[in-house]
Amino acid sequence: MRDDWEDRNESRGRRHDRQREAREARREARRERRDAGRPAASPEQVAYHQARRRANLKFSFAAHFVAYASVCFFLLMVAGFKAAFVVALAWGIGLVMHYFFAIVAPDLRRRLIDDEVSREVETSRPRERRTLEDKHARSLEQLSASIAHEIRNPITAAKSLVQQMGEDPSSHENVAYANVALEELDRVERSISHLLKYAREEELQVSELRIAEVVESALETFRERIAKLGVVVTRELGGGGAMRGDPEKLRRVLINLIGNALDALEESRTPQPSLRLTAGEDLAGREVWLRVRDNGPGIEPEKLARIFSPFYTSKASGTGLGLAISKKLIDAHGGSIEASSTPGQGSEFLLTLPKQAGAGSARVS
Repeated sequence: MRDDWEDRNESRGRRHDRQREAREARREARRERRDAGRPAASPEQVAYHQARRRANLKFSFAAHFVAYASVCFFLLMVAGFKAAFVVALAWGIGLVMHYFFAIVAPDLRRRLIDDEVSREVETSRPRERRTLEDKHARSLEQLSASIAHEIRNPITAAKSLVQQMGEDPSSHENVAYANVALEELDRVERSISHLLKYAREEELQVSELRIAEVVESALETFRERIAKLGVVVTRELGGGGAMRGDPEKLRRVLINLIGNALDALEESRTPQPSLRLTAGEDLAGREVWLRVRDNGPGIEPEKLARIFSPFYTSKASGTGLGLAISKKLIDAHGGSIEASSTPGQGSEFLLTLPKQAGAGSARVS
């Protein structure tokens, strides 16, 4: 009988626990739904709510203290010192606890949390620093290997040609050897020039501009070449794309993108070559976007993933720094550059730029 009674109590206790857990889950779900519908509070709003909460706690304690003092004084006048002392002592314990949890505990808890967070940050920072240093070292190794490869090959070729010229100074082929050697050395010079441009820190000269005017200026650079290749250029530049940025550096980016598109169209001998430039703004009016699309041979997926890497190029005479520099300049504006391509159907580059690149000069590092 006793065992049945204990089983029923245990079963009833488990049922109450499940009901309590279910109520807690429902309350938590309602709280999450309510919080999800609220916009994120600003730092000023958070500070205001915290200050208001502290003020309410202090006011509550002050009201408690006034009631405590009033009752103790009344008992002292009516019932004498002993009664007032007993009540003051018993009630005073509760008053002290109220003071601790309302005034002292929040500040103590905040300090303890800050100390714990600082300790955790100090512990994790060396790990993050080592990870970043390792990543930077790997990137530096890859860049150094690319530089060595890009410069060593032309120098080796030029050296071999000069050696052949020295073996037979009177050879009629020496003129051809000399021209090839000069071409290889010119390639080294171009690589170094682009590398210095990639590594150099520059100031962004930010001013008001219209992206349509930058596009027209870049196209004018290739006017004769476009006419020679018979490329049909289509412009859909919307309202002009008013924004703040460095017009000359954005022009350099477009010259590189348009030049690459013309190179691809020329090398592939694309029938009816075309180049399409479209621009617009996002719905919020905070960004300007520009698409540069050609109908050339396109880029294979494995190459597409590497086109912004320094010294990566598919051109026989390219330095592989044009797109890397372009990405660096777009990043300096706080924007982004993305590439997409379907082999055999052309390539597209999408530039996205904030309308407010900065109130003053920014450094391109």
